[in-house]
Amino acid sequence: MTKEDRTGFLGGSDTLRIMDGDWHGLWMEKMGYRESEDLSDVLAVQLGIWTEPFNVKLFERDKQVEVQQQVKYHFMWNGVPCRGVLDGEFKIYEERFGLECKHTNESTNMNKQLERYMPQLQFYMKVSGLNSMYFSNIFGNRRYEYVKINRDDQFLERMFVHLKEFWQHVEDEKEPPLGMPHITAGIDQIAINDMVARDAGTDNSFQHHTIEYLETKDAAKVHANALKTLKQMVAVDEREVYNDQISIRRDKRGSLRVYTK
Repeated sequence: MTKEDRTGFLGGSDTLRIMDGDWHGLWMEKMGYRESEDLSDVLAVQLGIWTEPFNVKLFERDKQVEVQQQVKYHFMWNGVPCRGVLDGEFKIYEERFGLECKHTNESTNMNKQLERYMPQLQFYMKVSGLNSMYFSNIFGNRRYEYVKINRDDQFLERMFVHLKEFWQHVEDEKEPPLGMPHITAGIDQIAINDMVARDAGTDNSFQHHTIEYLETKDAAKVHANALKTLKQMVAVDEREVYNDQISIRRDKRGSLRVYTK
């Protein structure tokens, strides 16, 4: 198999490297000064390639759709040449959706996958003109999950600032610094399954009730266990068991009720 020439454009995996701070290594490859890393012997990468068709089949069966695989797009984004290869694309009632597939280890979760791959997912929606896409993950050999992700133009605008800056280094043939920072792009406001997340760290009321919940959590467990034990101490032929403080009585349906005196 001939290695693909990835100079002259930015692709989906390139966005991850830029946001991760790997500007120098990527610049060397885009300038043609060194070849991209050979991943043919990297087990995790090859496993993902081999299980991708199976991943697509799982998704097709679950969503009852027919997926067109390996859909390619070229797009000029404000002077930056971009290319995207979607793992799949399909329609639901004539609305287009994309599909990205990953095979990862079973110890991770969907939230971590979303945080890691969101730049790539948003990039693919930009270059393909899609409003939404699905992110399908196989976790080890035990779990399979997928979520729907909406395009977020504010996220894309923030990310493009860094993509444009990197590409300027390529156009100017100017070597970027060796150590670029990892760029964190929050995903709370991106709709996942049509819902967003909210950080309530500055909400005083939420903070107060959080502390109250945590402080009473153990007491609540003790309370629940005591209630269960007390009810178990009532024999099947007893209508009431009591002392000076509480009374446990059977109601008309035979359920046990606890009353304080």
